[in-house]
Amino acid sequence: MKKAIQDYIIITIGVIIVAFGLSFFLVPADLAVGGVTGLAMVINNIFPIMSIGHMMFIMNLVLFIIAFILIGRQFGAKTIYASFALTGVIWIMDEFVPIYNPIVNDMFLNLFFGIVIQGIGMAIIFYQNASTGGTDIAAKILNKFFHIEIGKALLLSDFVITLLAGLTFGLELGLYALLGVIMNAFIIDNVIEGLNLKISISIISLYPDEIREFINKDINRGATIYHAEGSYTNSSRTVITTVMNKKEFIKLKKFIKEKDKNAFVMASTVREVLGNGFNFSI
Repeated sequence: MKKAIQDYIIITIGVIIVAFGLSFFLVPADLAVGGVTGLAMVINNIFPIMSIGHMMFIMNLVLFIIAFILIGRQFGAKTIYASFALTGVIWIMDEFVPIYNPIVNDMFLNLFFGIVIQGIGMAIIFYQNASTGGTDIAAKILNKFFHIEIGKALLLSDFVITLLAGLTFGLELGLYALLGVIMNAFIIDNVIEGLNLKISISIISLYPDEIREFINKDINRGATIYHAEGSYTNSSRTVITTVMNKKEFIKLKKFIKEKDKNAFVMASTVREVLGNGFNFSI
């Protein structure tokens, strides 16, 4: 329950960031940079038979059903929450901080800041095994079954929408939208990679038992023990290897420094770790 609450809090933060990028930069500038929002903007401009919100609801409903079937109930539940939360946050912003015109007249600035802000928020949501609905679901399906990086999968699913935006809102806005989709893909992948970074650590110390116990009990991580021989002293040594996140590594460094100032520690960053205690979803 505690983990679930924490996940939904993080998703909410991501949703607020996405809504800020959309409401303050992209939507006022008519930048339909992919997604169900962009597709709804295009359809509404050609066939104004219903509101953008209604079209988004119908399209998301179909994609939600697909997500439940192909990805699983947990992803579907989190995605439903993120999608409705995004709609709610955008509605609140429209009610209390309505933005009718672009904040700045420079189209590229609106695109750049809107995509950077939105991309960071979407990466946070994806990292929690969720999405904001729409073509994010298609991207997640491509990621699961074809092992395409989330950002690249989102680029594929949004490419057609940007072409339609070009035909609807003009070539210039269409090219800006295409540029935004490409930027969004790289921002999402790089942010997720940063969130996935772990530290691989090798420790040689005269107090291996104490360090191993600290890793197991205080940090709640596993470790592997090797028995080695020093090439200079020919004496036997115990080598402890483990993997953890940056925050845990800071705690471990502090403990080692207090326990054995002569300990030899090697640390390197690892892009991704799969296994017990680590995330399989991204």
